Amino acid sequence: MRLRDTLHTAIIAITTNGRRSALTMLGIIIGVGSVVLMTAVGASMEELILGQISSLGSKSMVIFPGQQAGPGGAVATTGSDKLTFEDIEVLQKLSAIESISPIVLIPGKVTYGREQVSPMISGVVPNYFKNQDVTAARGRIIESRDIEGARSVAVLGKDSAIDLFGVSDPLGQKVKINDRSFTVIGILEPVGSQFFQNFDERIFVPLSTAKAVTSQKYVNFVTLQASESFDVAISEVKSVLRRRHDIQNPEDDSDKDDFIVRSSAQASEILGSVSLGITMFITMIAGISLIVGGIGIMNIMLVAVTERTREIGLRKAVGARKSDVLLQFLIEAVLLTLIAGVIGLVLGFGLSALIAAVLEKFFAAYTFAYSIPAMGLAMAMAASTGLIFGIYPARKAANLSPMTALRYE
Repeated sequence: MRLRDTLHTAIIAITTNGRRSALTMLGIIIGVGSVVLMTAVGASMEELILGQISSLGSKSMVIFPGQQAGPGGAVATTGSDKLTFEDIEVLQKLSAIESISPIVLIPGKVTYGREQVSPMISGVVPNYFKNQDVTAARGRIIESRDIEGARSVAVLGKDSAIDLFGVSDPLGQKVKINDRSFTVIGILEPVGSQFFQNFDERIFVPLSTAKAVTSQKYVNFVTLQASESFDVAISEVKSVLRRRHDIQNPEDDSDKDDFIVRSSAQASEILGSVSLGITMFITMIAGISLIVGGIGIMNIMLVAVTERTREIGLRKAVGARKSDVLLQFLIEAVLLTLIAGVIGLVLGFGLSALIAAVLEKFFAAYTFAYSIPAMGLAMAMAASTGLIFGIYPARKAANLSPMTALRYE
């Protein structure tokens, strides 16, 4: 029997019982669709997070006071977990550190006339903008003279400027941070989100001014740029802070430290590990769906063998070989799963594109991404499912005796 005739017969067999075939394909459709959907969403989120990590700079590091609380990476602090300005002075002398910027946060609200916003208000030094790779779109950033004179000046993120001033020119205008007036000296270039926090909503003032406003003797966190190797920089930073904080930690156990050092490289590594775990989990779930779908295909093919017993006997009586019958039912099973796979691929792709369109309204940097290898793997898994679960019914059909089949009622 020619392959073309075999395919034609398989298509007729599938379409003759269209409703039954559709129900049989449902498990395969769900399995393939879930693989395509979840890998597309995962790839999109990975690109979003990697973009936010890269926006921090290729050599960026951050130091937080406190300890990591649980696997989620949250920071837990106590009254004794502090980073002092003396710590910063020692750290900035390290050869492995190119630039360093302590940050002091000012709680409160910012007002201009009747407009009011509640952004993150940060006291910084000029190195902060270098560490974050941020420049002024208009005006200027904070400079050394602002720090030395503890000037009441402010640099606004793009969104904060729009929220406070609308279409008016903010430069030279005065805003109030709590009860103190600050002159706007600059508007930053738009940056977007960094770890799902809108950088463009932030407001920056000189570090010395923030210290005077808050009377704070400690820093909230520190940003750094490594001069060369991350490993060397992190090692030197930990060594200095452990010595200054009188921490004995030869085992390099982070639970013993009262600070956390993080880098963009570490964040990328963690993301890679998480992505691998998610991919394996998705594959397992999809595999279960495909197995369930494969069992359904095997059952329906067994029913088809029973229903077409006389047809099988007639084929053998007119010269069909055992291999011809085996191939016929195998092709029907594989074709069934491939059709289901294509439907699942289209549905998964379409749904992931729809989700991307919705999420783009909340995360401007979110873009639709998909994985061609994952799609190919899903289709290969679907075809393999049809082949594996179609073997038993096909063998049963091929082994039928022509005489017995012809006498079957």
